[in-house]
Amino acid sequence: MSVNAAPSTYAALFERVSLGSLTLPNRIVMAPMTREFAVAGVLSAEAPAYYARRARGGAGLIITEGTAIPHPVAQQSRRIPHLYGDAALARWREVVDAVHAEGSRIFVQLWHCGLGRLNDETDNPEAPSIAPSAIGRRPVRAMTEADVAEVIAAFAGAASTAKHLGFDGVEIHGAHGYLLDQFLWTRTNRRGDRYGGDLLARTRFAAAVVAAIRASVGRFFPIMFRFSQWKGGHYDAKLVSSPQELEILLRPLADAGVDIFDASTRRFWLPEFAGSDLNLAAWAKKVSGRPSLTVGSVGLEGPLDGNYIGEMSATPVSIANLKELLRMLERGDFDLVALGRMLLCNPEWPARVRQGRFENLQSYDPARVALALEPADEAQRAAA
Repeated sequence: MSVNAAPSTYAALFERVSLGSLTLPNRIVMAPMTREFAVAGVLSAEAPAYYARRARGGAGLIITEGTAIPHPVAQQSRRIPHLYGDAALARWREVVDAVHAEGSRIFVQLWHCGLGRLNDETDNPEAPSIAPSAIGRRPVRAMTEADVAEVIAAFAGAASTAKHLGFDGVEIHGAHGYLLDQFLWTRTNRRGDRYGGDLLARTRFAAAVVAAIRASVGRFFPIMFRFSQWKGGHYDAKLVSSPQELEILLRPLADAGVDIFDASTRRFWLPEFAGSDLNLAAWAKKVSGRPSLTVGSVGLEGPLDGNYIGEMSATPVSIANLKELLRMLERGDFDLVALGRMLLCNPEWPARVRQGRFENLQSYDPARVALALEPADEAQRAAA
């Protein structure tokens, strides 16, 4: 590709931005992406360099892949990194230091899989998963009040650990059909107690998690909350059908301590509700009064599909959709812009866009995203 543009065209993406106590060098974020590079919960030795490359390439904020909180049935599989245990924490500290050395900030994503746990691939295969309700094909039991309290405490403990390690904030994974989202969605929450029922009641568990984290990290440590309409394998799923319902969903979370909402979509340019051209991130900002982050095929032609990075379809680079992105950003629809697949194959994407240089950007190809290949690919591009 030999398309160039004046650097000033994309200046809005590179403004220094302050969101409460958080100051970022620009508005570009590396989205959280599950990579499954851990062995027994400990990230591979290459992980610090993997994250640092994206920071060096110009992403102002890195959000890590999902990390298992310290709860016996939180992890999806043994390949998911822990945020507990001496060896796991030591490697995460290396990641934090490597990203900070490049001048970027880094949040860790806190994750409990609930029904998404692959029981026989985890550290406790004999234990059933837990969820709001006992549904699904794998062994699972409905959470008791004691389970609820344990999971809330595990999230709070993980956030405190993150602060101690030097992370600049945390993101709570409340999207894509995992545990917090399972409480929010009517199809997975069939409870008859205070954590089930109408939409406001279904937010109670997530709000309690946020409040506990806020209490554990103090007033000024940033908390981001990722939510989505779609679920893994259910792209047509809906948590809410109107701005009014979205406000019912997000207001309790904002009141409990969320600083930024990460509105996970597959195509950022699509309107969320009839009668308006605002996307989900724009509506989140409007109804919650909090800053928001947009994500979904930025710089790519095709939306993500499938549940695993290495299985998603190849898709070509798009420059055209950046024009719409900038229009929405400059209108104030959202505050941050996240890229996932694009940064896997093009760690230097922010730097190239800032310079108006789009030549040689690589299309997303799942065959190219293995961690072991990236250093060689990057060196080869630098020499070209």
